[in-house]
Amino acid sequence: MMENSEEKVAQGLLKIGAVKLRPQEPFTWASGWHSPIYCDNRKTLSYPEIRTVVRDAFAAVVKAKYPDAEVIAGVATGAIAQGALVADALGLPMIYIRSKAKDHGMGNLIEGDLKKGQKVVVIEDLISTGGSSLKAVEAVREAGAEVLGMVAIFTYGFPVSEMAFKEHQVELTTLSNYNVLIDAALKSGYVKESDVNTLKEWRKAPEKWGV
Repeated sequence: MMENSEEKVAQGLLKIGAVKLRPQEPFTWASGWHSPIYCDNRKTLSYPEIRTVVRDAFAAVVKAKYPDAEVIAGVATGAIAQGALVADALGLPMIYIRSKAKDHGMGNLIEGDLKKGQKVVVIEDLISTGGSSLKAVEAVREAGAEVLGMVAIFTYGFPVSEMAFKEHQVELTTLSNYNVLIDAALKSGYVKESDVNTLKEWRKAPEKWGV
């Protein structure tokens, strides 16, 4: 069931251009890395059909893995709307975590009503190195709540992120991933067989690729 869902999400991301693959004409990320892939999952919000697929997949994971969840937390800014959709589908309270505390007013890092001891599932849109996502987890923990796990739309599956989640003792579940996406792109003719090795090589050492 999960495998079918992973492929369905990957196909949806490709269909609406939330994920773009250009092995022969790489993108440059803000980090300076050269990459054959660019991912903007915010685009799912503009397409009701895929938005619903993503929302329902999120809700299914939370129900199956975290039936004791009491709060849904969206990571700013990309997963605020996703968090709200999932919280609404599950009938649960929702909060969101800023990338840094406000420099005015109450100086909040967490927006919404989070009580100590509450069990939280964190919603994220994209996992790259995992740094910003894990900062959000630590903010929830420092507020005295318990993080049951994180669920994200997509992960590149970098070894550095897998190690980081392990070190922070955070269970990560993603609706789809890089390997499934490449398979879906190949099946649909989005990429050619000759592009697959390039795409797989990039993932092994993205910081060195194309330099």
